[in-house]
Amino acid sequence: MTKQNFLIILGTAHLATTPGKCSPDKSLCEYQYSRSRINGIAGKLKKLGYNVVIDMVDSHPNASIKSSSPKTEQSRELQYRCKVVNDLCKRYGNSNCIYVSLHVDAAGSGSQWMNAGGWTAYTSKGKTKADTLAECLYDAAEVHLKSYAAYMEERKKLGMYSKAQKPFRTDTTDGDRDKEVDFYVLAHTACPAVLTENLFQDSKADVDFLLSNEGKEAIENLHVDGIRKYIDAL
Repeated sequence: MTKQNFLIILGTAHLATTPGKCSPDKSLCEYQYSRSRINGIAGKLKKLGYNVVIDMVDSHPNASIKSSSPKTEQSRELQYRCKVVNDLCKRYGNSNCIYVSLHVDAAGSGSQWMNAGGWTAYTSKGKTKADTLAECLYDAAEVHLKSYAAYMEERKKLGMYSKAQKPFRTDTTDGDRDKEVDFYVLAHTACPAVLTENLFQDSKADVDFLLSNEGKEAIENLHVDGIRKYIDAL
């Protein structure tokens, strides 16, 4: 598989008009953070010669998505994203594309700080090529978030995380680490698709890490290396 014949589709998270989706102090908003990291990932992959497209660069809804009903607007947004991905799959071939959507998790409503933390990769239910992509991303996360794992352990002692928290959130009951949930963009896209939840926007400790230069680089580099490992193995 040559780099030029393969398409990496990167997915941004939500819109500026999506309710919530921010840290309690508003220092991190998911739609902004996701787009910043996606732009960084895309730039690094392009420098390496990979073919990259971003599903939705604009953070504001266009006329076909905008609605006075947040629920309707979100539904239209998700349908739009899937159409972008599936139209590209028709051009390049389903097996010649992957879709990786970058998000930030939350344990509560966003009104107060919580004590959850950790990194997760989600795929749709069942055994698919997305499971292999997710495994590559987990491998890369364990490398690039090694300092975060130590950071979490230290802050557990301060009560900033509950004792049950782990740096990598997994479900190994089916033989791999990804969690399987039929999120709309995973269940309705034609190519292997993974949605990553990159720590928690309502954890003060996680937000501090995510907004640090080290955290930004770690999130970008784990995606770059995980994607490269998957493509190189094809």
